[in-house]
Amino acid sequence: MAKTAKKKIETKPKKAAKAKIVAPALLSQGVLDRLFGVVLSRRDADPSTSHSARLLSRGTAKVAQKFGEEAVECLIEAVAGNKSELIGESADVLYHLMVLWVASGVTPDEVWAELGRREGISGIAEKAARGKTGTVAPGAETAKIP
Repeated sequence: MAKTAKKKIETKPKKAAKAKIVAPALLSQGVLDRLFGVVLSRRDADPSTSHSARLLSRGTAKVAQKFGEEAVECLIEAVAGNKSELIGESADVLYHLMVLWVASGVTPDEVWAELGRREGISGIAEKAARGKTGTVAPGAETAKIP
């Protein structure tokens, strides 16, 4: 008599596949640190051969303007719900932020330290602790969503 193959019956439901996380937080920070290093190394490069050098040669105000333009493009894609475009624009924002840091003499370590200082502090409490003056220049106040 021939044996019949028995099918294994699963008693547990299959788990949905989880999205793979491409880079953990520390790896992501490493990418940003390396990007900063590249931008910093281009500070004195030939503006005709390096986009970073060209941006930096225009001065901090122009770098800040370009960062603002990229931030607005990022916001537009977010509001429109265009995920893939939002990802690309987010990368642009991060790159231009690094250029702005180089132009302004800010290092990633200073920013990471500030983020570390704020870790575990409620955003509402942190903002209240700054008071009304904060770090905003007089006359530059903006209406923000509460």
